[in-house]
Amino acid sequence: MALEPAHLQHLARLARLELADADMESIRTRMEVIIEYVDQLKKVDVEGVPPLDNAVDLTNVRRNDEVQPGLPPEAALANAPSVAGPYFAVPRIIDAP
Repeated sequence: MALEPAHLQHLARLARLELADADMESIRTRMEVIIEYVDQLKKVDVEGVPPLDNAVDLTNVRRNDEVQPGLPPEAALANAPSVAGPYFAVPRIIDAP
């Protein structure tokens, strides 16, 4: 398939590329090779072939979400450098008006 310069400019604009006129011929020939390859792929009969979402048969290795009790506040604050009641105390970083 012959790729017209206007089509190549349009593709470059869609891809947000600036193509120099000196590079146009080289890029045009490479794009034509890519388009020919895609045309070959279109001819492959894939009827009855299930879609593939991964090349390797994987199973989910994550555990199920289960509600579990959290730490009591005393245990969570036990190693805190500074506490204020049942909260972590941190230095003020924003000046309040």
